[in-house]
Amino acid sequence: MLDLFSEEAPWAEPLADGAVILRRWAREEAGNLMRLVEEVSSQNPFHHRITPGGHRMSVAMTNCGDFGWSSDARGYQYSERDSATGHRWPAMPDLFRRFASQCAGEAGFPQFTPDACLINRYEPGAKLTLHQDKDEQDLKQPIVSVSLGLPAVFQFGGFERGDAAQRVLLEHGDVVVWGGPSRLRFHGILPLKPGIHPLTGAFRFNLTFRRAFR
Repeated sequence: MLDLFSEEAPWAEPLADGAVILRRWAREEAGNLMRLVEEVSSQNPFHHRITPGGHRMSVAMTNCGDFGWSSDARGYQYSERDSATGHRWPAMPDLFRRFASQCAGEAGFPQFTPDACLINRYEPGAKLTLHQDKDEQDLKQPIVSVSLGLPAVFQFGGFERGDAAQRVLLEHGDVVVWGGPSRLRFHGILPLKPGIHPLTGAFRFNLTFRRAFR
């Protein structure tokens, strides 16, 4: 069983130029972050989106903030309302915004204020294929990605889908920040292995903070 209360201190681990893993940075706030994830998902339940090609995504998603990211037959887009319900996305909790800004600052991006948070829920076997985050207006703004729960293997590649990718284990409380020269690197998550985490049970949750619009 993973040790939720490990006393090992957090540290920063360089990943690439403009990219860093803040190891264990979210452990102290993990319980509060998960409580807020539950509040968000009670307003906008997790949903398996359909890709423009008609495939059901293995990762279940919800969003909070001024804008939310989604996928449907029209493509990938940010919007103020969930196209599946017509309702506005839940407001982003203050803790989410503060924590994301703090992590971005630690990684060298001091002016980051997110307006969107995509929350992914992984069950065993769920994955995210290599992709770029490029639907945002200002690509000078970084991505802040927070891992909670079960460990997963993160792929961090180059600027073409076929480029070789690093494989890095992300554990509970790890935060990855990438921007600047690494902003458009391909990245993904390999299929999640079964397990039980004391905070999240059989799941991994990922909070991805973005600045969707200027």
